Amino acid sequence: MAVRVFLVEDMGVTRELIADACHALGGFRVVGCATTEAEARLWLEDNQRGWDLAIIDLILDQGSGIGVLAHAKQQPLAGKAIIFSSYATPGVRDRCLELGADAVIEKQDTQGFVAWLANLVDGGAAGA
Repeated sequence: MAVRVFLVEDMGVTRELIADACHALGGFRVVGCATTEAEARLWLEDNQRGWDLAIIDLILDQGSGIGVLAHAKQQPLAGKAIIFSSYATPGVRDRCLELGADAVIEKQDTQGFVAWLANLVDGGAAGA
C-alpha cells in the first residue's frame, strides 16, 4: 500500500517538485495539500486516519509549520512528520524534534530528503 502523504507547502513550484519526487520514487500518494496553518489543521481534523506522512514547511502564507506539526502529532493515530524547510536553524530543529518531528531537513539538502523518503518506503516504516 502506498504511503499517504499530506503536503504543507505554500510555494506552488516547491509543492509540485515534492509531489513529483514522491511519484518518481514510487510507493507514495499525495492525498492532500495545504498552504496555510489553518487549512492544514482543518485537513488534519477531517482526515485523522487518512495520512501516513506529513511533509511540512515551516514558513507558510499564514501561520507556521510548527503549529501544523504540533497539531499533527496530537492526532490519536498520528503518522510520521518531516519538516522540510529553509529555516531549520539548530534551535528550530530542536523544537521540531521535541514536538515529534521524525526528521528535520533543509530544503538545500534534496539528496538527504529523497534518501529519507526512499528509506521510509524501503523500510516499510509508514505503517500503512
